[in-house]
Parts: sequence; structure tokens; C-alpha cells
Amino acid sequence: MRSITAHRGDLTHERVDAIVNAANSSLLGGGGVDGAIHRAAGPRLLAACRELRATTLPDGLPVGDAVATEAFDLPCRWVVHTVGPNRHAGQTDPALLVSCFTRSLEVAAGLGAASLAFPAVSAGVYGWDVREVARIAVAAVSANPAPGVDDVRFVLFSADALAAFEEVLRG
Repeated sequence: MRSITAHRGDLTHERVDAIVNAANSSLLGGGGVDGAIHRAAGPRLLAACRELRATTLPDGLPVGDAVATEAFDLPCRWVVHTVGPNRHAGQTDPALLVSCFTRSLEVAAGLGAASLAFPAVSAGVYGWDVREVARIAVAAVSANPAPGVDDVRFVLFSADALAAFEEVLRG
């Protein structure tokens, strides 16, 4: 049975098999969670992302999809990059956000990860209400079997985000 928890913390310090990066489609770093992960992982993460862009993802990673790299200087083994929908850019379909969580789980399962930590993908600068993100994220993770991924954590930066996820997890 899968454990799904939420706590306030720094995703870059999480001791899990894989963490999820709320990336932009370029995969070349950015602000918020993406920037923090790139800084903590060191320059080899950017090099790995540039390699993905030069080979399998020349047009970038599509919204709702996910891809993995090594984690380099992070305490986990892998970073699963996903591109959340940007509400400010008109990307308001909840199915895109569901896909971020399900594709990330599938990629992690394919790697053999038993534990996976998510941020609140698309909350914050991408304009999605954190309560809506919490509902969608918990439902998507609960519904997706992703064999072997038995420990899913939502690691949240703010007290408000934590409260939203805890409310959904309490049911």
C-alpha cells in the first residue's frame, strides 16, 4: 500500500529515490523550485538537460509530460522533470496538471524508484490555486498504481501549501 504524506520543507534536501522538478519546457533552469534544484544539483544537471534538448527533446518537454535525469549533487538518485500548465498562459485544463503527476509517477516507476517527492506543481508563479493543485495532485497520485513507488511525499515550501495538502489528505 502506498504511503502519501505532506510536510513543509526543502525539496533539495529530501532523502528519497527521486524528486520532481517543476520545470519549464526548456529544461534549462528557471526560478522557484526549478532554480533551487538546478543550483543544488550543480552544473552537471544543466549539462544533462542540454543533452536531452540536443537529442530526444529538441523542442523542449511538453506540458504535462515528464523525463528523468541523474540528480548529481542532490541527496537523491534522480530528478524527474515535469512541465506544469501555466494558468497565466491560458493553460487551464486540469487534465494537463493530472498528467504532470501521473507521468512523473510512471517515469519514477520505470527507473525503479520506491520513493518520490513532489512540489506543488503549477502553484505559485504558474497561477494555479494551491487548493486546486492539492486536490488534483492527491487524486492523481492515489489513482495511479505506478508499481513499486510506495512512498510519495509532497514537500511544500509554505505553510499555506502544507495546509491545503493536509486538508485533502485528511479527506
